[in-house]
Amino acid sequence: MPAIITDKFRTHNSEQFQEAFSETSGNTMYLGIGRPQAFATATRGDARTNNEGTDTAPLTPADNLNAQHFPFDDMMAAKKIAASDVTFAVPRRNWTTGTTYDIYRHDYGEYATGTTTAITSNGGATTLHDSAFFVLTTARNVYKCLDNDGNTASTVEPTGTATTVLTTADGYKWKFMYTLSASQQANFLSTDFMAVATDSTVSSASIDGAIDVIKIKTAGSGGTNGTHTGIAIRGDGSGGVCSVTVAGGLVTAVTVTTAGTGYTFGTVSNAQIVTAGATSLSGAELDVIIPPKGGHGKNAIEELGGFYVMMNTSLEGTESGNSGDLTVANDFRKITLIRDPNAGGSAASATTLRATKAINLSGVSGSYVVDEKITQASTGAVGKVVEWDSTNSILYYIQTRHTNEGIDTNGNQTAFSGTNTVSGAGGATGTPTTSTSTIDSVSFTSGYSASEIDHDSGDILYIENRAPITRAADQTENIKLVIEF
Repeated sequence: MPAIITDKFRTHNSEQFQEAFSETSGNTMYLGIGRPQAFATATRGDARTNNEGTDTAPLTPADNLNAQHFPFDDMMAAKKIAASDVTFAVPRRNWTTGTTYDIYRHDYGEYATGTTTAITSNGGATTLHDSAFFVLTTARNVYKCLDNDGNTASTVEPTGTATTVLTTADGYKWKFMYTLSASQQANFLSTDFMAVATDSTVSSASIDGAIDVIKIKTAGSGGTNGTHTGIAIRGDGSGGVCSVTVAGGLVTAVTVTTAGTGYTFGTVSNAQIVTAGATSLSGAELDVIIPPKGGHGKNAIEELGGFYVMMNTSLEGTESGNSGDLTVANDFRKITLIRDPNAGGSAASATTLRATKAINLSGVSGSYVVDEKITQASTGAVGKVVEWDSTNSILYYIQTRHTNEGIDTNGNQTAFSGTNTVSGAGGATGTPTTSTSTIDSVSFTSGYSASEIDHDSGDILYIENRAPITRAADQTENIKLVIEF
């Protein structure tokens, strides 16, 4: 049973995901950062047995339940993704002189008449949205290519924002779609992707079923030379008219003189051209190019294949305006997308959440070092230092499922507790206080503070391992996640 899921289904899914950020009863999404410790091949006896690669070549996470639990173990912080941080996106294709661009066609992948050969783009694509039929110019305008002058190279960059079809001096025909705003350029323009949006002026001017381009499929032979006018475009629309130029007995050009309306299919036959004056023409075949629903420019998101959703999140230093939850004392190697996590047993809503645990120490001797192992001999608890705040004597740490990192000698993940000495691998020691207090926006109960994001709450939708990213108080990391549906 041959079957397909159409691109409309992909667009539908991207719309549902994008709407989840702004609906009244929608989802709450957080970007998580973590993995301060280096990637390494798992060792014998490790509770996590898979190889994660190295810092220079981290491996792709597995898609299983384990992989969805592990990110919470070494998560450092999470930041809420606002509706304004999300947009539909499409691949970025900069206009470059000398490039032969694909044209918009409604029938890529269909079998050509009388053959078993599929209609493809210049690059061999069998679907519209796999073809390179739109460009971004230096003026940050986006144009759709309607005609490429018989598959020749583009040498004139399209310009202008008129709602009519633009013909450049190199014979290309372009349709202006929209201009990237300053905000879209700043937040949603990456090396590979760009925001897509519908220009209201262009959309209002679009005409459903208007024919702008007719291609020559077979030039025929024996026709009377000249330009033959007044040829009706037949189909389920109305009002479409074209003219055909014959030179050397061949059809050499077709011009749409009246676009008409309402076409979902159209034809211009050899017999019509003969009747218009191309006496004795035979074998000519033309392709009437059908526009998308509503006409070119009606809905840029659907027309250009906006089944990508881009999320743009900036991590600004420690986010001091948000309780300083994002430490700059350590690097990170993992990015996650978390749906509907909890904080303190209730749905999370804060802009930022600290994901590390913390201990307020007293009587400290020495200095704890980031990434070193910490232990509590009396309980068997084991952890890994994320940050040591020597000013306030606060030790931030994680407990993973790695032997020698978060698992005690008996293979259990034991919590640090009581007024038992916490020792660093480098020799530092300290005793947890017994006080209940708030220090530097961190609330402690008997010297301990849990992470602000509840472990294993919500759903991990995305995991990315990457090379280490070093943070700094005067630095902003801009992270763009692009999800393809």
